Amino acid sequence: MRRLALAAVAVAGTLALAGCGSDGSSAALSVVSAYMPQPVSDSMAAGFLTIVNDGGTKDELTSVTSAEAGAVTVHRTVGGAMEQVDRLTVPAHGQLVFKSGGNHLMFEKLKRQPKQGQTVSVELHFATSDPVRVTMPVEPATYTPKTGH
Repeated sequence: MRRLALAAVAVAGTLALAGCGSDGSSAALSVVSAYMPQPVSDSMAAGFLTIVNDGGTKDELTSVTSAEAGAVTVHRTVGGAMEQVDRLTVPAHGQLVFKSGGNHLMFEKLKRQPKQGQTVSVELHFATSDPVRVTMPVEPATYTPKTGH
């Protein structure tokens, strides 16, 4: 009887833990290749990164905040023209890429002019996922990443 009770507890525990794991049906977000080129302006800067979604559900980047700037806006480039957007989709099992000439972050009303070798912290906010904090290294103004963009 005792052996049967222990087996029942073990099976119940396994089933409970299985319910807690990721089944791939939610977004699983991370960030790679984040950087800010050293700004040439004392009031504005751009930022680039890649948001990776290893989950089975899309999400949307809805805003970005940083203590380093009065505002951080999200832009996309369409037909050579930059436009501010309220949100961008992070596809399921995909990536949302921010790169020069494409999607990018605009840091406005900088509180200090970041210099090469320093970092800038941002927090990415999503429609359904928890916020993601990112530390962006400040690279030379002419920096071009070798991978990730």
